[in-house]
Amino acid sequence: MGKLLAKLHIVLLLWLADGSEAEHLRYKDPKQPLYVRVRELMGRMSLEEKIGQMTQIETSVASQDIIKKYHIGSVLIGGGSAPAPWASAETWMDMADDFQKGALSDRLGIPVIIGIDAIHGHNTVYNATIFPHNVGLGVTRDPELVKRIGAATALEVRATGIPYTFAPCIAVCRDPRWGRCFESYSENHKIVQAMTEIIPGLQGDAPANYLSNFPYVNGRTKVAGCAKHFVGDGGTIDGIDEYNTVTDWDSLRNIHMPAYLDSIRKGVATVMVSYSSWNGKKMHANYNLITGYLKNKLKFRGFVISDSEGIDRITTPPRANYTYSVQAAIHAGIDMVMVPYTYVEFIEELTSLVNRNIIPMSRIDDAVERILRVKFIMGLFENPMGDRTMLSQLGRQEHRELAREAVRKSLVLLKNGKNRDEPLIPLPKARNILVAGSHADNIGNQCGGWTIEWQGQSGNITIGTTILTAVKNNVDSHTEVVYSENPDKAFVKSSDFSYAIVVVGELPYSEYVGDSKDLRMADPAYSTISNVCGAVKCVVVIISGRPVVIEPYLDQIDALVAAWLPGTEGQGVADVLFGDYGFTGKLARTWFRTVDQLPMNVGDPHYDPLFPFGYGLTTKPRELRAAQ
Repeated sequence: MGKLLAKLHIVLLLWLADGSEAEHLRYKDPKQPLYVRVRELMGRMSLEEKIGQMTQIETSVASQDIIKKYHIGSVLIGGGSAPAPWASAETWMDMADDFQKGALSDRLGIPVIIGIDAIHGHNTVYNATIFPHNVGLGVTRDPELVKRIGAATALEVRATGIPYTFAPCIAVCRDPRWGRCFESYSENHKIVQAMTEIIPGLQGDAPANYLSNFPYVNGRTKVAGCAKHFVGDGGTIDGIDEYNTVTDWDSLRNIHMPAYLDSIRKGVATVMVSYSSWNGKKMHANYNLITGYLKNKLKFRGFVISDSEGIDRITTPPRANYTYSVQAAIHAGIDMVMVPYTYVEFIEELTSLVNRNIIPMSRIDDAVERILRVKFIMGLFENPMGDRTMLSQLGRQEHRELAREAVRKSLVLLKNGKNRDEPLIPLPKARNILVAGSHADNIGNQCGGWTIEWQGQSGNITIGTTILTAVKNNVDSHTEVVYSENPDKAFVKSSDFSYAIVVVGELPYSEYVGDSKDLRMADPAYSTISNVCGAVKCVVVIISGRPVVIEPYLDQIDALVAAWLPGTEGQGVADVLFGDYGFTGKLARTWFRTVDQLPMNVGDPHYDPLFPFGYGLTTKPRELRAAQ
């Protein structure tokens, strides 16, 4: 009898163990319904683990031990935070996998979601394809092109083991003095709405029967996206970054809000809150807009993330009352907080606020439910580690050809000849050509901010084709191309050039560093224009993140091209200059005469632009012209 009881006891223990293991694995079972997985996992989580999920830390302070100890839910790769100079895709993936190992070794094994600002391609990574910034893409009026760019960007981001990008920026920039205007597709909300098609490019097309307003990410070749910055970031007074947008509710809803409705309908996984204020109320503390409108009215079911150190800036000066800042931000409806360095203090403050019943547990559960929902939908629990078969996607030639196409379509021809009967473009290929200007042979200047570094950087900082190289590639073999960055007028006059290509513009910048009161190009742009165009026929190509001062020099210029910030594939500029393709781009921004007119947008009563919204001369490809 004793032996029989012992055997029954062992069988019972094994049965209980099997049942316990099966129950334990329910949230890891992809066959279970989403709500079951989320609910079952949350039922196992302590307050400490839940607050950890709400915390996003920067790579410079992240490690396996830190991620495990504090149950960190997300890691931010900030601008310029590469694992090593010129790091390969494999090195990037190794870093991402290392962070993931720390999360998977924690008690519940909840994977971290690693995010990066891939806002015009995978722009922090050496050798990635850098696409034109949004200011140029808006010119194309081509949502299908932007969707393809999103898909290519997703592949390159996944090539480095990263599943989440803080893109797209769907700001409606109403004043080019704003340092982030290059991140905006247009001053017109309808163009911005159309360009939200990048979201299904990044995340995949949600099935026809998919839940409305629900986040959607289709597998390992796609990434979670982030619509930003909610809301009104492009409407601040005088275009001052992180400042105050003063407007009534109807204007906010009709100009700055529409693209969010499109983004949510397309299944965007996350929304980032703006540093800016609306009528004096900091967006990071705005309960009515984040919870009342975005979550309750629009029924957004992804998670809301702060901007970097955004909650610190709720007070003036920042962190003047950090306890209040944490309370106000979480109460407003922010689910994940981009700390990114002072994570211990954030965790302690939020824990204390919950324990003192100042922040209800229901608010914590709402945040964690949203974060876990996105992680489950993305498939992070099934595939938390990088896919080594995707390493070759970084800088892939097909992506560079796509970027080159985008460059061609984003160029705007503003002037072509000093009279209509003598157009300069398309340029002849078989003559002696001068190429001049600080931006002609400079990948960094051509890419702008958010390229390798947060602020961008001049110089040949990554792999690509400069406009000078593109010109040399495009002309006949016996054509002489002379490059002089800033030639004097005597040299130009004495050299018998047939014409000159002058490439000038703004130096790289990002965010508030790029705020500008005068909107002038970087020296010696204007003297280069005067020296060259005063001595020989010239086409001026402007590389900039927005319209800049040009009217006083317009009479000297034979042809004028707005190339915006074209990225690494400068060959696209030469393709159109020399007539292999025609100019098709139309301004998505008003080009002012003087900065005193600003802000000035199409439809304003005082509208008197140098070049109006929608303006752009067209040309036909050389082959088509010849056939006619």
